[in-house]
Amino acid sequence: MWRGLWTLVARPARGPRSPRPCTRQGSGAPAPGSGATIFALSSGQGRCGIAVIRTSGPASGQALRSLTAPRDLPPARKACLRLLSDPRSEEPLDRALVLWFPGPQSFTGEDCAEFHVHGGPAVVSGVLQALGSVPGLRPAEAGEFTRRAFAHGKLSLTEVEGLADLIHAETEAQRRQALRQLDGELSHLCRGWAETLTKALAHVEAYIDFGEDDNLEEGVLDQGGSAWGVGGGDIWHLSPQRPPYSLSFPPSTADSEVRELEVALGAHLRDARRGQRLRSGAHVVVAGPPNAGKSSLVNLLSRKPVSIVSPEPGTTRDVLETPVDLAGFPALLSDTAGLREGVGPVEQEGVRRAQKRLEQADLILAVLDASDLASASSCNFLDTVVIPAGAGSPNGSSQRLLLVLNKSDLLPAGGPDPSPDLPPHLLLSCLTGEGLDGFLEALRKELAALCGDPSTGPPLLTRARHQHHLQGCLDALGHYKQAKDLALAAEALRVARGHLTRITGGGGTEEILDIIFRDFCVGK
Repeated sequence: MWRGLWTLVARPARGPRSPRPCTRQGSGAPAPGSGATIFALSSGQGRCGIAVIRTSGPASGQALRSLTAPRDLPPARKACLRLLSDPRSEEPLDRALVLWFPGPQSFTGEDCAEFHVHGGPAVVSGVLQALGSVPGLRPAEAGEFTRRAFAHGKLSLTEVEGLADLIHAETEAQRRQALRQLDGELSHLCRGWAETLTKALAHVEAYIDFGEDDNLEEGVLDQGGSAWGVGGGDIWHLSPQRPPYSLSFPPSTADSEVRELEVALGAHLRDARRGQRLRSGAHVVVAGPPNAGKSSLVNLLSRKPVSIVSPEPGTTRDVLETPVDLAGFPALLSDTAGLREGVGPVEQEGVRRAQKRLEQADLILAVLDASDLASASSCNFLDTVVIPAGAGSPNGSSQRLLLVLNKSDLLPAGGPDPSPDLPPHLLLSCLTGEGLDGFLEALRKELAALCGDPSTGPPLLTRARHQHHLQGCLDALGHYKQAKDLALAAEALRVARGHLTRITGGGGTEEILDIIFRDFCVGK
């Protein structure tokens, strides 16, 4: 059997295989309609001081000459003031700044031009119509500029995703995380991992190609006096017996690097939910007994009247959701019905939905009335929600919870803690704002633990696609460790490396690319 595998894997040429460098490359597939020149409004719609219209493609220079007077191209990457005219009627359109970016030194890697015109709708419409009359130009599709940048190797796929996240960022934490990904931190990390696997694969294939030969270069298989050394360390051992050869895995430099990679992948996968929460928002649920001030807290945090506030218990009958920026972190804030035995079918359904939402929460803001801690509803909430959440579940996945004692303005001034036996808690008055700064700081720390700090630490995985490929890489490394022959071990390393390259865009299918780029606006 081994001889058959050897024949399948060994190449006709007996020279050593050189590993493919992990440098930034294009996707291997041309951008849609890459032979055409595209144009679009790249700034926002509506009236504005300046609107930016840009083109990309081989006819960009012709378009710039057709609309400007004089007709010569401006110096590369230097803004020049030019009169824009309709090439058909010669009617003046605007006096604007124009810029010329000859490829490949441009965002897309192609010849590009930009027109910085006045932002009135009539001006923008006139310039776009004039560009549409230039032969070889057509309007751009959503995300087509960025897709061409990806196709020409200007951006990796993770950097493209970072650019999309930066455009859609609504909080400080989202902006920081998106900027780190756009700067290529996740790409560099994945390329470093892929390089580790490339070296290991080269060592294995060296054994496959030359395991029985004596013509290996000096030091390739025996470095540092080791009979099984490769690249300064041991990795494989082929017993000098008749086929089939026995294969063992002694401690080695390359093997230890693969084990370290497994540990790093496992750590990132365990941390994957943090990056996804940072991108889409942590689920924060406000819960408590009736009339504890939950709706008041939701309105205070969202800075708008999301929920009806009333002294009548049971006012909130359904789950009310609102996206908010909490201390710089994105969150989906949910106001829920007061937890008690419902007095009617509608309130009972509201309580059921509240309990279900609690199970899905990333963070629970447990609200109690500081002046009514001895009531049956408060005690029941403590026993059924607060204490179990703090204790955690049997599998160790405890929910994070902040206990807030609202209505502190009803307590005697300078009095003792209303209930020293309670778990750690915060005093707050939604009416006067007393204790709000301390509450927001505690909330910021909880969200930072949930979403991660985008300013420090390793890059976060912000999409399910990243998590899928890292898990695939980890699974393939497991097959590598269990392989009984070199050919299967080498194939496992190839599969593992393939998952890493697909994170940054190598070998991505058109369907995946279409899904990613359709989230971009036209003109980007």
